[in-house]
Amino acid sequence: MKVLVTGGCGFLGSHVCEFYARKGASVISYDNMTKHELARTGFAAAAARNYNWNYLKKLGVKLVKADVRNFKALADYSSGCDYIIHTAAQPAMTISWEDPVLDATTNVMGTFNVLEAARRHKIPVAACATIHIYGNKINEELREAKTRYVRKPAAIDEKYEILQGMLSPLHASKAAGDIYMRTYIDTYKTQAASFRLTGIYGTRQFGGEDHGWVANFAIRSVFGWPLTMFGTGKQVRDIVYAADVCEAFHAFYRTRASGVYNIGGGVKTMISLLDCVDILEELNGARPEVKFAADRYGDLRYFVCDTDKAKKQLGWTPKIMPEEGIRRLLEWIKANKQAFTGKK
Repeated sequence: MKVLVTGGCGFLGSHVCEFYARKGASVISYDNMTKHELARTGFAAAAARNYNWNYLKKLGVKLVKADVRNFKALADYSSGCDYIIHTAAQPAMTISWEDPVLDATTNVMGTFNVLEAARRHKIPVAACATIHIYGNKINEELREAKTRYVRKPAAIDEKYEILQGMLSPLHASKAAGDIYMRTYIDTYKTQAASFRLTGIYGTRQFGGEDHGWVANFAIRSVFGWPLTMFGTGKQVRDIVYAADVCEAFHAFYRTRASGVYNIGGGVKTMISLLDCVDILEELNGARPEVKFAADRYGDLRYFVCDTDKAKKQLGWTPKIMPEEGIRRLLEWIKANKQAFTGKK
């Protein structure tokens, strides 16, 4: 089996590369190695960005530095592959406000190019959408999410209308990619799955305030840095560990059940930001310093996804619970502090 993973040196992409490499597959990591997401983290950007590249190199993954916006390169490297997994993206809400051209060209044309390569080579493709495509009208519908739904959580399924509420460029670009996936399924009968992902976290994630909040909190708790909560801290999300998402990608490859899927932890992994701090305190033996700031434009106050469709059609359910996943994340951070500081 030969697999091409776009964004292969990113957080999720690196897990997908490792997953297939350990299954004995021939794996190509296709990544432009951009540092946009690391701009505000305060980490040593070069050390952080190269960490996954070096990690995958040791596993025997073929490393290609190239951009998903370059169709010729993408088509060439995917030739002869059995599967494309598209994790490359501009994922940050803040960057989408500041650089909508980067956001659109990466998320819309990048996904389009991946689909065209899959169509040209007649191979299946799975891509990362996001629960952000639903928009944020749910903020108003579930304004009292944490107090109202502790006893009776509300889970959102794939029939929930997309692009509602006040929209940002990220909402538009990620929704466009999701729509293109559905279009290629309908028009060209491409074997394709669009995964509407929520709250992914895990090892090798260099999370900042822009993106990757669980990792951001965990990293700051280890280094003794204060962390910032935008809003009350009662915002609720279901979170899903990276290894579980890899299993979802493989479940699609096995079943070829094309369509859109919510891929998240569901009700059983729902936690608030403050719940996450409680878990970090328990695991670290010390409570992180928390600072509060105003809500950010476009942020969701509540989202818990219904994953029944993925269970029924892909045979997939998440297995790793927050306490276990966060414990693994903390152990990795503590063992790899130089990746954040650049100092041995």
